[in-house]
Amino acid sequence: MSLSPRTKLLTLAPVDNRKGERVKDFYLLKALVVLLFCVATGIVASAQTLTTIADFTFSHGVDPYEPLVEGVNGNLFGTTVAGGGFNYCRLDGRPYGCGAVFEVTTGGTLTTVHRFDNTDGAIPGGLGQATNGSLYGTTFYGGAHSDGTVFQISSTGKLTTLYNFCSQTNCTDGAYPTSRLVLGANGNFYGVTYGGGANQFGSVFEITPSGVLTTLYSFCSQTNCTDGSRPGVLGLGSSGNFYGVTASGGANTGGTVFEITPAGKLSTIYSFCSQTNCRDGEQPTALVQAVDGMLYGTTYQGGANSRGTFFKITPNGGLQTLYSFCAQTSCADGSAPNGLMQATDGNFYGTTSDGGLSGNWGTLFEISSSGTLTTLHQFCSQSNCADGGEPAGLMQATDGNLYGTTGDGGSWNSGSVYSLSVGLGPFVETLPGFGSAGQIVGILGSNLKGTTGVSFNGTPATSFTVISETVVKAIIPKGATTGMVEVSTPSGTLSSNVPFRILR
Repeated sequence: MSLSPRTKLLTLAPVDNRKGERVKDFYLLKALVVLLFCVATGIVASAQTLTTIADFTFSHGVDPYEPLVEGVNGNLFGTTVAGGGFNYCRLDGRPYGCGAVFEVTTGGTLTTVHRFDNTDGAIPGGLGQATNGSLYGTTFYGGAHSDGTVFQISSTGKLTTLYNFCSQTNCTDGAYPTSRLVLGANGNFYGVTYGGGANQFGSVFEITPSGVLTTLYSFCSQTNCTDGSRPGVLGLGSSGNFYGVTASGGANTGGTVFEITPAGKLSTIYSFCSQTNCRDGEQPTALVQAVDGMLYGTTYQGGANSRGTFFKITPNGGLQTLYSFCAQTSCADGSAPNGLMQATDGNFYGTTSDGGLSGNWGTLFEISSSGTLTTLHQFCSQSNCADGGEPAGLMQATDGNLYGTTGDGGSWNSGSVYSLSVGLGPFVETLPGFGSAGQIVGILGSNLKGTTGVSFNGTPATSFTVISETVVKAIIPKGATTGMVEVSTPSGTLSSNVPFRILR
């Protein structure tokens, strides 16, 4: 079994000098709490070819473990949790680098946008994009109190620290943020912390673009932590509420799925390990609300083979385990899934951090909403692991292709960026994914220069402006209803990847 970079660096994890104890291993944490019928038979596919488009070096940053995000210029942005420079960020005194923000073109030109130096944060998480095109993110460690930060960064690399966690007594404002920030309907961002809060088991917070933070909920507020502990993922639902998971706690200590309102009212939807031997899964790692309104996700452990699951859950808590990983000989279908996203074909795509036929370096898979799994790539299947290993989560860019990163392997054994075509066409993405009549919405895509029309679920926008080849801005028309946004270009009509939600 391969040794994960997360495990390799366990002895290099940062020290919390205030408490005099080691911070939880971040690299293991990323595997456990990664930015949503019946057991099906897996299928191995050979039609798709994975292409490595860039390799990381120490200077660029190493160990990219979060999904990429598409910027307004059409390039992809992401973070590495280490490397980027010789700044002290580790326990044994060796300068290992505090992580970096990077930009990569779809053609493979890799540029480091910012190198963290511990004072402005260390071990950055995933990035989120605001309507103004700026990127927002968190660091798990570093900052004024060594407990993490919230930051804003421009595409040119100008970083502004918006908040330093543990600014309040006993860290009641939270510590060690983990999830990428999510833009709410009110223009503020929402996220979670792995530690701190009133009970020291994590929190949900709201932060304004100017840096005013409000703690909405502290986990482990109920007896025996039945409300969950150690949150790791947060997403905005179609109702305007947020959905998330906790890696532990709940009625059976196996983690939870929860819903929380923007005002901070939390409801536990499901507690894992409710079935004998945790056949329903344990330690949820991903959660996404699909276009059918249901929640889909993965667990890192549990299931029929104790190596993770793919599940479906209704908003009222009805859970179905659709697939149990490691169902094939030698775990050829992978184990320990750590990411999930829904593409424009309606199917889900994700990665496993372990298993596969190439020495337990992980896999890339496609899975239907009914649980039919197809393995698309076995990582480290190329000589010297040139295709990478230990993959992170995936994203689909507006060119229709899937893009992802690996935390190991590549030419310099520091990780890579790859693309995978599964035959899906280009689309447009709105920024944000909601709004009301009269508001301006950004629309991301490619070859948009000749745009001749924009419509919101069939209602034409009376005003739109072509900003560049990759951005169009449109005013939401009166009478528009929730549905797809369409952009008419000389080469054809592009539809949005998800319905645009009209706010009333």
